[in-house]
Amino acid sequence: MEMLLLFLVIMFFVVLSKSVRIVRQSTVGVVERLGQYLDTRQAGITFLIPFLDSMRLLDMREQVLPLPPQPVITRDNVTMNIDAVIYMQITDPFRASYEVNDLILAVEKLALTTIRNVIGEMSLDDTLSSRDVINTQLQHVLDDATSKWGMKVNRVELKDINPPRDIEEAMQKQMRAEREKRATILTAEAEKQSAILDAEGEKEARIRRAEGVREAAILESQGQAEAIRQIQQAEADMRFSVLDALNRANPSAGTIQIKYLEALEQLGDGQSNTLLLPYESAAFMGAITGGLKAVDAAKDN
Repeated sequence: MEMLLLFLVIMFFVVLSKSVRIVRQSTVGVVERLGQYLDTRQAGITFLIPFLDSMRLLDMREQVLPLPPQPVITRDNVTMNIDAVIYMQITDPFRASYEVNDLILAVEKLALTTIRNVIGEMSLDDTLSSRDVINTQLQHVLDDATSKWGMKVNRVELKDINPPRDIEEAMQKQMRAEREKRATILTAEAEKQSAILDAEGEKEARIRRAEGVREAAILESQGQAEAIRQIQQAEADMRFSVLDALNRANPSAGTIQIKYLEALEQLGDGQSNTLLLPYESAAFMGAITGGLKAVDAAKDN
């Protein structure tokens, strides 16, 4: 009796475990009864008929499928090793369960075939420089092909594109040559700009020196003109003063001539060997003659 009771308790828990299942968040359960599709259960507690129903859980989140490196031949017969990553998501649990035997394996094989087809139509240079274009093409092709399996391919990313070693070395040499070429061009351009700046600086310096010389000459000529003007003004002032003094003193003609000769004598006593005479020579000689007579007359008296 006790053995029967123990057996019934064990059977109860077995039946309970078979009939009560929990579907976690972001997953769905595809339920089959006697091997035939029954329905799809969402997240939460679900009840099954023991030994008649079975449930397969499918993850509805986005999945990452890495592709191993594969040799791919380009249009110009260059073999490269390419590996990629596929980001995909189940959209129809029924199709994902019954339209394809092994969904992940099918997507992987289809992706490898698509990569070979896409890159086989491109040259080596296009493959290396058009990674974004390749990713977009692969995503569109795979998304169209997997839609009947209840799968959506969100994006495809090429991780590495590795050309053969000899081609890689040639590419590195070409890159070094390009860098050296750009450096040479930049150096030549810098030297050209420097020479232009030096020439412009020298030109500006010459212009400034010429302007300085011209301004100095102008200032010098202005100074000489000002000096001449001041001398002429001083002479005019002196003549005016002499005439004014003579008018006030009302001297005789002989006195004027004697004072004039005394002034000439004082001028001759200077250190300079140059004697300035009036412009009117005849009047000057007449003044001297008259002055000498006046002096003789003064001595006789």
